[in-house]
Amino acid sequence: MSDVTAPSSGKLQLVATPIGNLGDFSVRAVEVLKAATLVACEDTRRTIHLLQHHGLHLPLVSLTEHNEARRIPEFIEKLHEGASIALVSDAGFPTVSDPGQRLVHAVIGAGIKVEVIPGATAVLTALAGSGLPTVPFYFGGFLPHKKGQRDKEMEVAMARECTSIYFESPYRLVDTLQMIANRAPNHPVVVARELTKMFEEFQRGSAQSVLNHFAMKAPKGEITLLIAPAELPKWMTRQNSSSDDKE
Repeated sequence: MSDVTAPSSGKLQLVATPIGNLGDFSVRAVEVLKAATLVACEDTRRTIHLLQHHGLHLPLVSLTEHNEARRIPEFIEKLHEGASIALVSDAGFPTVSDPGQRLVHAVIGAGIKVEVIPGATAVLTALAGSGLPTVPFYFGGFLPHKKGQRDKEMEVAMARECTSIYFESPYRLVDTLQMIANRAPNHPVVVARELTKMFEEFQRGSAQSVLNHFAMKAPKGEITLLIAPAELPKWMTRQNSSSDDKE
């Protein structure tokens, strides 16, 4: 009798990786990787560094936005054969502004188990430390490269009823802050830079004051930009306006 309808014993495990500090990798995450058949990752060079730090030596397969679609049938086949595939990104949660969405959708559609091993995320780390309203919030991923599209996105963000969060390049940050300051120089923003790393920095204040800071000191590293909602809650408006970070 055929057993083709038997469920697959394989599973896809989404493993969140540190966003800076390697100590943020959980014990559970290490154990999952130890038991994995292979690790799918964005950049094998970065993932090797993480694995070696934890004494792990595993087969690595590249999964990027350019090859994800053609990798899917190969991974589905391996999973049906009983493989355990761990998917990681260079930093933070796989699939969140990183490759993996299409793979997860296909794996679920194939009736194969998907398991998430949580960990560090720049979005929530920045939000928690921002001092801005945390619930609800909007996450827009990476801001557009094109200036016109970015300017339009800043206009929309400043009109939202919740805090907006974006990833931004350090090379475009000053230009983006200028867009906000041009519209409303006193609008509260936060720039979270190099989160969990040695030179972690939060710059909180008006768009103009944060712009002035980074205009004088060019930003470097990983940037998360947060923009306050159009209408601030009463607990924020009661605070003394002098609470903005001073240079």
